[in-house]
Amino acid sequence: MKKVAMVTGASNGIGKATALQLADAGFDLVLGARNRDRLSEVATAAQAKGAAVWIEVLDVRSLDSATHFVEAAKNHFGHIDILVNNAGLAIGTTKIAEQTDETEWETMIDTNVMGLLRMTRLVVPLMIEHGYGHVVNLGSTAGHDAYAGGSVYCATKFSERAISTALRHELLGHPIRVTSVDPGMVETDFSVTRFHGDQHKADQVYQGMTPLTAEDIADIIVFAVTRKAHVDLDTIIVRPTDQAGNGLVHRR
Repeated sequence: MKKVAMVTGASNGIGKATALQLADAGFDLVLGARNRDRLSEVATAAQAKGAAVWIEVLDVRSLDSATHFVEAAKNHFGHIDILVNNAGLAIGTTKIAEQTDETEWETMIDTNVMGLLRMTRLVVPLMIEHGYGHVVNLGSTAGHDAYAGGSVYCATKFSERAISTALRHELLGHPIRVTSVDPGMVETDFSVTRFHGDQHKADQVYQGMTPLTAEDIADIIVFAVTRKAHVDLDTIIVRPTDQAGNGLVHRR
């Protein structure tokens, strides 16, 4: 029986790359994201690699959306072996005392923290029932070292680390692994979203250095979920060679 991997935020960036590499590795797929057209394109590409794929629009901020998504996926495949909690974002770089509108904060917290918790609590009981599972949470080096202008985004990624650790403790004795993959600078739509669509500002983030790619992170995720069942890669911190820490970047 082929293993089934569920990926949130699967329509682009790391989520898309992960879906395609999981298909290459022999997994069937449950893919969710807010953009159905992009999701359909990823599904078509994954099916061409031999994967059975089920897709649905998913907003992890919505309990109704997440509940329907997980229930429908279970009905379709019968079980979920892998959950990749990839959906997440950063918005803005405004300092705390200069912020006048809390909407960006709420969106990051609802997506990066509540969305992760929500998907995990809906899927993990299915893994316990099935007798196997692996939860992969997308963290960030921002969850290890905060920086000015990133207070709330960093807070959400510190939260991801805490949730991953607590989940490992809670699942001790069950055959379910928990991995946190914490990248540094990865060139995707991440910075474009953070800078409200300003491509020029986004490009400057990676100017003169070689960042990681979505495919680099997907490769690490696939490696983690294809280890022997008794091997749990706990926390994986990955940075480009040109980055030594947040704000410590070699540029040519």
